[in-house]
Amino acid sequence: MKILEVNNLNLGFKTENGFCQALYDVNFALEKGKTLALVGESGCGKSISAMSILKLLPKTAQITKGQILFKKQDLLTFSEKQMHGIRGAQIALIPQDPMTSLNPLYTIENQLLEVIKIHQNLHGSEAKKKALEALEMVQIPCAAERLKAYPHEFSGGMKQRAIIAMALACHAEILIADEPTTALDVTIQAQIMKLLSDIKTQLGTSVLLITHDLGLVGENADEIAVMYAGRVVENAPSKEFFEHPNHPYSLALLNSIPSNRGKHLETIQGQPPTIHQHISGCRFHPRCKCCFEPCTNNIPPNFVVAENHTSACFLNESL
Repeated sequence: MKILEVNNLNLGFKTENGFCQALYDVNFALEKGKTLALVGESGCGKSISAMSILKLLPKTAQITKGQILFKKQDLLTFSEKQMHGIRGAQIALIPQDPMTSLNPLYTIENQLLEVIKIHQNLHGSEAKKKALEALEMVQIPCAAERLKAYPHEFSGGMKQRAIIAMALACHAEILIADEPTTALDVTIQAQIMKLLSDIKTQLGTSVLLITHDLGLVGENADEIAVMYAGRVVENAPSKEFFEHPNHPYSLALLNSIPSNRGKHLETIQGQPPTIHQHISGCRFHPRCKCCFEPCTNNIPPNFVVAENHTSACFLNESL
């Protein structure tokens, strides 16, 4: 069952040079109890797509078209008051930087209790019990003692666990994990991803994972949506994606993953375009090794290349 659907989302920014479009007809869906990974280079539109779901956008941003359906209700029609009931309580954000996401002046307990009070309307001993349960659920040792600690007394991995605990304390149905392992060492990254996987399995929580790390995705995602320059260029189940990648950009990303098998490490020439750059046709064509005539003038549609597998590339036109 689809718990979240993003349909034909278009978004842009008002700038000194006029309106600049950043997202073009973005489509993806998140199944109940599954993990969808939004993958791509920095600046491709992953985070702004996720922030659109929560309507946490800069004042200069404007959604011009599309739908964001959460349990069949279009969040884009919700008032700010209605969104207060969604954010945290039903859709929670695990932000990119755990180091700066906690208030240094308050204990972990104070910050957990504030979230529980706002979204669960619990107080006193009942709220404290819920805070302790949340911290224990994210496997922080000596949780009762750690509740009294300040953020600076936590390591980076423990800070990230505390933020995840805030989402769990509210029984959020969707976790949006925006680069959840940024600035964490490899062993802590594995622990955080295992924790998210355990939460998904035990509680039936859906996870929208935003990352540029395909190595992380292979072990943790059920489905993958690859984004480039504001468009979803490929969408497929994880196993299908890694066995039969189709779009030239997806292939280039996979070939740029470091390997211990002595394989030559490839790079993707050039840089992703900014929102100020106008590129006709497929926006990847200036960097694409497979570029041919239709790519420079026409925007490729999503071709169905296998069951539940689509790719926006003209190389599939003859299929």
